[in-house]
Amino acid sequence: MTYSPPNTLQAYLPTSIFLPKDKSEERIVLTDMYAAIANATNIKDIGIYDVVEIINGQQFFNEDNIQRPRSAYRKVFSIGAIAAGDTSTTAHNISGITTFTRMYGVAEVSSGGTTYWRPIPFSSITNVNLQIQIQCSSADLIVVNGAAAPDIVSAIVVLEFLKN
Repeated sequence: MTYSPPNTLQAYLPTSIFLPKDKSEERIVLTDMYAAIANATNIKDIGIYDVVEIINGQQFFNEDNIQRPRSAYRKVFSIGAIAAGDTSTTAHNISGITTFTRMYGVAEVSSGGTTYWRPIPFSSITNVNLQIQIQCSSADLIVVNGAAAPDIVSAIVVLEFLKN
């Protein structure tokens, strides 16, 4: 028997199982256990980050039908160099988007012969011109490098979204 907190929608799996001696009852228990394992596995955030669109395992509420959550999708982009003060615009080629749920990434930057990494988006408490901005339109992924920021050598950007 397992314990899961009340009022949770998370999938908890038992750490042990007791099989009945009766073969027909055993089959029912094993079938139920397999369904629980499959459901718990399918709703976990999937650790695949690929340049093709995938279902990422996240589920979001559905105001139209609370019994049927919406699946989230993920797509990763490799962005080339962006000089200080410049903008990179990349077609994301994602159709049917209803909303983005997350936009994030990491930029490799170079300044004074030193290479280091910054999160995207990046904000500075001392100088707004050092920031790295990320946004999406219905067609494009847009990364803006601040006017006084170090040059971006390359970046990886992850978009997560819901679709129709």
